[in-house]
Amino acid sequence: MRPLRWGIAGPGRIADIMAAEFAHVQNGELVAVGSRSLDRAQAFAQRHGIAEAYGSYDELMAADLDAIYLATPHAQHTELALAAIEAGKALLVEKSFTTSVADTERIVAAARAKDVFVMEAMWTRFLPAVARLRALVADGSLGQVRAVQGDLFAFRDYDPADRLFNAELGGGAVFDLGVYVISFAQQFLGMPDVVHAVGGRFPNGVESEVGMLFGWSDGRFASEAIGFTVPGPGRQIVAGTEGWVEVKPRFHRADTLVVHRRGEAAVEEFLPKRGSGYCYEVEHVGECLAAGLTESPIMSLDDTLAVQRLMGEVLAQLGR
Repeated sequence: MRPLRWGIAGPGRIADIMAAEFAHVQNGELVAVGSRSLDRAQAFAQRHGIAEAYGSYDELMAADLDAIYLATPHAQHTELALAAIEAGKALLVEKSFTTSVADTERIVAAARAKDVFVMEAMWTRFLPAVARLRALVADGSLGQVRAVQGDLFAFRDYDPADRLFNAELGGGAVFDLGVYVISFAQQFLGMPDVVHAVGGRFPNGVESEVGMLFGWSDGRFASEAIGFTVPGPGRQIVAGTEGWVEVKPRFHRADTLVVHRRGEAAVEEFLPKRGSGYCYEVEHVGECLAAGLTESPIMSLDDTLAVQRLMGEVLAQLGR
């Protein structure tokens, strides 16, 4: 079976990282890039040895491609995702998926109506270490998972001109960092019954740091913290009735687990990744398409909707 032919929409920072990662992808090749600027697309193509460069997204959508990785800023995802779905292209959408629940619902509805594969690029879920953690939970090694605790702090100098701090482009701690911690907790505990969020904001109103508590009616909970204002470890703990696992820093690019079972000595497990680790989500898309799937069983569209709704509730409680 020939490798999947991939294109990238948007030659920005994350696209540079992903383009380099294709050297580690075993079932796909990067053959095209599209931008609103032909000069930028050509420069990106030359930098990464890509055969085709397009100066419009319409041209990219019409090209002979199997799948598109959508790497534009969050606020531009909806229009381009809908165009890709209309063109029948499988789609990997950089997180955060969109900047609103309504836009996420539109994309999900369109993908399901057209039977087109769409997945959020939550690459952490596909890392060998996190796959191992899911297996430990699934086989009952930890008993019933009752709590998830963690953080993702990443100090950044405040610059209102940077996309990271621009609300119109999907900036702020919730969309950039919160999506990681919320998605991590959601995969093990599901959708909470109660959400509490507190935090601060930068002078332009974009959230700077956030503490989140998610609660379930049966007493389970998750507590997560994010922020641009301080450095921090970036680890997670998944605690069950029979043991707990620490996902060592930084958890979103995890390669080491420490497994603590009740009454036993702790065991450290090192699960190395290929490249930077982004290759696994790309390969997963290819595996799903080969199996005739239109949604991922690991990062489903229902999970993406749940995470988007939780981010929306957190932002509403912060007054944004």
